[in-house]
Amino acid sequence: MLLSLVLHMYSMRCVLPAAVLLGSAPTYVLAWGAWRLLSAFLPSRFYHAVDDRLYCIYQSMVLFFFENYTGVQILLYGDLPKNKENIIYLANHQSTVDWIIADILAIRQNALGHVRYVLKDGLKWLPLYGCYFSQHGGIYVKRSAKFNEKEMRNKLQRYMNAGTPMYLVIFPEGTRYNPELTKVISASQTFAAQEGLPVLKHVLTPRIKATHVAFDSMKSYLDAIYDVTVAFEGTVDNKGQRKEAPSMAEFLCKECPKIHIHIDRIDKKDVPEEQAYMRRWLHERFEIKDKLLIEFYDSVDPERRNKFPGKSVNSKLSLKKTLPSLLILSGLTAGMLMTEAGRKLYVKTWIYGTLIGCLWVSIKA
Repeated sequence: MLLSLVLHMYSMRCVLPAAVLLGSAPTYVLAWGAWRLLSAFLPSRFYHAVDDRLYCIYQSMVLFFFENYTGVQILLYGDLPKNKENIIYLANHQSTVDWIIADILAIRQNALGHVRYVLKDGLKWLPLYGCYFSQHGGIYVKRSAKFNEKEMRNKLQRYMNAGTPMYLVIFPEGTRYNPELTKVISASQTFAAQEGLPVLKHVLTPRIKATHVAFDSMKSYLDAIYDVTVAFEGTVDNKGQRKEAPSMAEFLCKECPKIHIHIDRIDKKDVPEEQAYMRRWLHERFEIKDKLLIEFYDSVDPERRNKFPGKSVNSKLSLKKTLPSLLILSGLTAGMLMTEAGRKLYVKTWIYGTLIGCLWVSIKA
């Protein structure tokens, strides 16, 4: 009985963070919506500046739970600049937590509000969030022949024209790597072999379209590309085989003690511009990722496992950067829910905000 209670409490540790993060969404959307209306007749750079600040507040609250609450240890390898830059962020993709990893790095450069994502098209239907991500600069893309290159270029051009800071996150694999999905991995490896490319073990064969369009559209605007490789410690079974990375819920249940993040800053002049050459270059970058992950998971020397080569820095996020955002958003949400009018507005925001958002992205995104 006691053991059952303990296990139940353990599994409930993600409920509080989820309740606060989702519960404050209507409050955030109302604040953003008010600013969107007020800024309608202002130059777009004013809208983006305040929107980035609002986004920073919400994502700082997210990081309170994903870093301070979980107590996860962040180990950084390589060369993460201290100052923010206009960049494209390329990373391996294995978990829903990967979106948070970009925030983890961005907040350490004071660039958290500037994070924007290239997202799978289906995510635009997320209640409230789907429409907002598009408004914040997110780009929804479809796979293969349905990829709308012109639409992506136009959106990036609008942001550059407005002088909007750019921290554009792309996961070139297009889908998450899961060692249990052997058919997906096999198909990826077969494709690489057919194209005359080296077969990869711990990552999928990267797709070039979004990366090439982003770089080609913004090459005069960018400072660099960040090549980011992520490994979650504790994702090896008793037989020494890699297993699935933690989901957001599992992560919030404190099932990941350490995250290892390797950053390689690549100056834009070192990136080939032609798509054919860039395709080869991108695959070579993923070969480097694969070697890092082979060292992490499969090294014959036990002392070299569960870490990347080179020196690491234990980077701890101060509560000063996250707690104020938690107090502001949760306080505003609690205040709204304390009155009958506030509760009605809260519910209507969830319902009508979702419906209007879905209508908007069906037309615009």
